[in-house]
Amino acid sequence: MLMQTHEARLDALRKQLAADGLDGFVIPISDEHMSEYVGAYAQRLEWLTGFGGSAGTAVVLADSAAIFVDGRYTLQVRDQVDGRLWSYQSVPQTSVAAWLGEHAPEGGRIGYDAWLHAADWARAVSTALEQRRAALVTVKTNPVDAVWEDRPAPSLAPAVPHADEHAGQSAHEKRAAVAEWLTAHGYDAAVITALDSVAWLLNIRGADVDRTPVALSYVIAHADGTADLFIAPEKVTPELSAHLGNAVRVHTRAAFVAGLEGLAGRKVAVDPERAVAAIFHALEGAGATVAAVTDPVVLPKAVKNPVEQAGHRAAQARDGAAIARFLRWIAVEAPKGQVTELSAADRLQAFRAETGLLRDLSFDTISGAGPNGAVVHYRVSEETSRALEPNSVYLVDSGGQYLDGTTDITRTVWVGPDAPPAEVRDRFTRVLKGHIALARAVFPKGTAGSQLDSFARQFLWSAGLDYAHGTGHGVGSFLAVHEGPQRIAKASGGQAGTGQPLVPGMILSNEPGYYKAGAYGIRIENLVLVEKRDIAGAEGEFYGFETLTFAPIARDLVDVTLLSGEELAWLNTYHAKVRDVLAPQLSGDDLAWLEAGCAPL
Repeated sequence: MLMQTHEARLDALRKQLAADGLDGFVIPISDEHMSEYVGAYAQRLEWLTGFGGSAGTAVVLADSAAIFVDGRYTLQVRDQVDGRLWSYQSVPQTSVAAWLGEHAPEGGRIGYDAWLHAADWARAVSTALEQRRAALVTVKTNPVDAVWEDRPAPSLAPAVPHADEHAGQSAHEKRAAVAEWLTAHGYDAAVITALDSVAWLLNIRGADVDRTPVALSYVIAHADGTADLFIAPEKVTPELSAHLGNAVRVHTRAAFVAGLEGLAGRKVAVDPERAVAAIFHALEGAGATVAAVTDPVVLPKAVKNPVEQAGHRAAQARDGAAIARFLRWIAVEAPKGQVTELSAADRLQAFRAETGLLRDLSFDTISGAGPNGAVVHYRVSEETSRALEPNSVYLVDSGGQYLDGTTDITRTVWVGPDAPPAEVRDRFTRVLKGHIALARAVFPKGTAGSQLDSFARQFLWSAGLDYAHGTGHGVGSFLAVHEGPQRIAKASGGQAGTGQPLVPGMILSNEPGYYKAGAYGIRIENLVLVEKRDIAGAEGEFYGFETLTFAPIARDLVDVTLLSGEELAWLNTYHAKVRDVLAPQLSGDDLAWLEAGCAPL
């Protein structure tokens, strides 16, 4: 009989750890590629604890257990994970290493799966355990897998070519650029492990991870421009083989370790942020010289070429029309009290699907009514779905995957019929002012996202308010909705990407927010493209943002008295552009609603 309760699963894991001679075990949300979103087969943390977020780690000891999440999931983890079984730990205020340094048993053996953790993480935990005279040990078989009786198998969906008309550059050209980089730095090869890097480099896509069109695979790229692809043979079609050509040698995924060992005596580039510890162990054990450097695909992938930029604009315009239709539907139907978070999310997906070009959502829609909107990365379910009650706030964060682009947009609306209260309008307008400040920012070459983050927070800060998430993340081209290396966030906790200079061609989100626990959430999100700015008399190169996302912003939530003249002009100009972009795609009541929603304030 399958274990149905999380308490039973935790008990079974503890028994397995005892049988394996372990005093504890660390369970991350991760896969062999250090992915943010992982396939069902790798959802070990959710199976064990019930936590459904995209970032978190658990530690199980014989007599205690803890789950570690950041500020995005403070509320969610308490809703989904039993506090009788697990203690809640906040990151970055604490860490797995620090907690184990205090709680691991003296002389204990703490297990970890080297295929799911970074080498730097393993070193930090090992150091912390020394004060307890304890050791971090690798496991040959993941003990969670040993007790997860109905664990899904990895996807065997075929990998497919991504046409040059959408990629804007051939896979041959991309491999040649990586080869040039390898030669310039004196490396013989680079191990490419991030699934979106593999997909971008070879111009392939897949269906192995929900909401992210990637195929489970690895690449070893060589300085002569050739590459070795490691992928399950069931995923390789004649069409894919023809697309890859003779310069890409195809091997089974199971042969990857042997491929690493074949690099003995070579100088190999490996990204410590994206490659798991097991890869470093295999290379070092074989006698390769390992250089810990950033994946050479990461930055070129983030800097969109003109074809990708044009594709994004087309995808955003198409997606914006679907959003407008949805917002009108919400305005009409929600005040009747019959719309739920689930039915709203389903209706939004249907509007996107009616474009005829939707391939998938880019992430599970965050459909948050009232207090659920205050859960930053809320995931609606049958158990949690609320009605969109009259006279309440509704937040919807959603996106679509199209062959020509990936979208991500958040809109917050007031469900009438009464006028929104002053507090809600004040908070919404402060978020809007921050959004506008970032959208209008002009900054010199070399500016990092961390230097822009306070632009979006300043008006909340002045009222003693803030939000516990980053302001902006990179976005892929028919790839990951969260893409590095760039991000806009506070430079704290060693967060990756906050020091990355912004470069023309990068796409990021602009999404400040405010969340009142137990009451409502507010977020306004558009995607923006970094572009050069010509300034008369400028001393040096300066950049700004082109807004890519077009959908009405709730006019009834704006307190115009809080807006400066320049801010009001930005909002009215933005809405005029929304009308110009979306009106040709709409008709009838949808068009009439758009005209009203974009009228000047």
